[in-house]
Formats: sequence, C-alpha cells, structure tokens
Amino acid sequence: MRDDPPADHLTPPPEWLRRGAPAAVLAALPGARAVGGVVRDALAGRPVHDVDVAAPYPPREIADRLLAAGLKVFETGLQHGTVTAVLDHEPVEVTSLRRDLATDGRHAEVAWTTDWREDAARRDFTFNALSMDAEGRIWDYFGGREDLAAGRVRFVGDPATRLAEDYLRVLRFFRFHARYGQGAPEAVALAALRDAVPGLPRLSAERVWMELKRLLEGPHPDRALDLMRQTGVLGAVLPEAGDLAPLARLNGPAEPVLRLSLLLPQGTPPDGLTQRLRFSGEEAKRLRALLLTPPPPPDLEGAGLRRLLAEHPPALVTDLAHAAEARDGQDRAGLRARIAATPRPVFPLQGRDALAAGLQPGPAVGQALARVKAWWMATGCTASAEECRARLRGAA
Repeated sequence: MRDDPPADHLTPPPEWLRRGAPAAVLAALPGARAVGGVVRDALAGRPVHDVDVAAPYPPREIADRLLAAGLKVFETGLQHGTVTAVLDHEPVEVTSLRRDLATDGRHAEVAWTTDWREDAARRDFTFNALSMDAEGRIWDYFGGREDLAAGRVRFVGDPATRLAEDYLRVLRFFRFHARYGQGAPEAVALAALRDAVPGLPRLSAERVWMELKRLLEGPHPDRALDLMRQTGVLGAVLPEAGDLAPLARLNGPAEPVLRLSLLLPQGTPPDGLTQRLRFSGEEAKRLRALLLTPPPPPDLEGAGLRRLLAEHPPALVTDLAHAAEARDGQDRAGLRARIAATPRPVFPLQGRDALAAGLQPGPAVGQALARVKAWWMATGCTASAEECRARLRGAA
C-alpha cells in the first residue's frame, strides 16, 4: 500500500474522535480514518456533525468486522462500498477505499483499493480529501489544509475532469465557496464550471434543491450566486432568480426558503419552481406565503397586526418583516419587536359552537363560522368567545 507521511498531528485527538461510535468504528477497523467534511470542519474550527470513515477493506469485510465488534450495521449502500455503523443511536457512515473505473457525469463504477492517495484523488476539492486517524494524525495529499486556511476552493487535479465525473460538483463548488471561499476563484476553475453547464440537466431536481438550500444557508450566499450568474450556472438551475440586492441586504435568519424568496418577484406564485425542484409540501407552502402575503408596512400595529398574526404564525410574520425590509430598505426593527410582544389571536369558536347554536351538521356550519370569523377579523380580533357565539346565533 503506497502512503505518504502525515502532514500534521493533533495533540490530543479531537474529542469527537475519542468517544462514541466514531471511536468504536476506528477501533474495529485498524487503519481506518475519518475523512472529508468532518476533518475539514475540525480544522476550520467549525462544529462537527456527522462523521464519515473510510477503511482499506472490502465492504463485506468492513461489515463483518463491525458486527464482530458489537456495532449494529445497516448495509445502506453495500454495492457502492458503504455501510452505516450504529452505536447507542449514533450513526457513522463507513466506506471502502475506492478508485473509479468509469463515470457517467453523475455516478461512478468503482473498485476497492487499499491506496489512500488513490481514494483521495477521486474526491472533489482538496480540503475534502483530508483524512485523520484515531490518534489525530492528518494526511493531506493535495494541499487541502493550505487551501482551507487561504479560503481557496480548489479542485483535486484538473477541474474539467472532476466536473465531468460528477456534474453535481458544479453546485458543490459554489456551496463551498459561499461557506469557505475568500476572494475570486481561480480562472481555470471558473472556465471549467462555465463549460460544465450543459451537463447540469443530468442532475435530479432533489439534488439541485438540496445543494441550493445548503448554499443559501451559508454566509454571503449572494456572492456565490453572483458567480453562478456570471458562469451561466444560475440561469441553468434557477432561471427565476432576479436581483440579488435584496438578499444581500437581508438582516435576518440564514433560512434557505426565506433567502430564496428574496430572489423572486414579490406577488408571483412560485408553483412552477416548487414543482420543478420538488419542494416538500411545507417548503412550497412557506414560499407561497412569503411571496403572496402583502409585505407588512413598518408602522403596522394594533388591529392590523393582530389580523396578520391571526392568519399566520408569528415566525412567518417576523420573516415577512425581514423580507419586506430587505426589499424596500425601510427599517422594521420596531415592527419585529411589536410582533414578538403581541400574543397571537385565536378565533374562539369551533364546530361544536355552531351545532350548539342550532345549525344542522353540513356545509352551513363552516359557512356560518366563516362569516363570524370574518366579522371577528374585521373588528380587530378582540371579540370574546361569548360575543362571537352571540354573533353566531344571530347568523343561524
């Protein structure tokens, strides 16, 4: 097995490597290492979440060794060399070292190897090709640590080759640039990204939206989106995107649907986009509300604010205030404070109140309640349950 000397050593190894499922997996698989994002984020001083491990064994042997060590094993992707080990409800994804035999722009035919450098060479970016063993030694074959420190998102090897292997890497590049990049990317990378645009239709809608969400969660996504526009990538995956200035002005949470709403024209139904990118029902509902609810003015208070809160959850109303501020530049800090201080009004009647008032079961119940609720809303959402029941009896 060809290997290079470790580039650095952490003393002591990070806590997440010395406990729980990651420690048990590394103990069960001598020579295994943590790989990819977990090593990158540990070096960047960012929170570490899911731990991925690679090991110089075929997948069947990995599964057998883990089972023998007392871990639960789920063969989540055995044909691709991956299993999931679980200890005390903590999962660790474990993958055999691999080399590519053939690729089609999205998926690869692989063979197992024991060569760590060969496995690292098939990864996308230099700082994702880092690996760390149980003692905290770091292997860095392609200068990933230096690139991470300098804020460079650099492909492993030739950018065009890496992109042709998997066109999802086009979107991953901009996602990582939004989170780690500093300054302008290398010209050769931008040229390769521009040339790879015709391959983007091969990507599934779910993967496109997943990458866009992750990009929109990062710091300064407007800068990465501007680069995407310059290379033609944004027009290929999100042709609806308009002016980036409102997103750049947003002084609100790093929530992807809120940020996406600022790329789209206010008042425009987003159904075509949400269907094309296969949003979840909740995501589609939220985007519609952000785009189709009239933006709250900075001076909204009293009955108008109560009506808005009666129709929408306070968290959404707060986001509407953030979005309106980003679009028109008018400060809404006072409005957000009033939203937080105003209890959400709840219409006090239910179907049983209509039946008690003498209405027969059926459509008349809903219609009568709707009329009373419209009156309750029009009067500022302050009428009591008894006042609403009296109104209901009159409507009956």
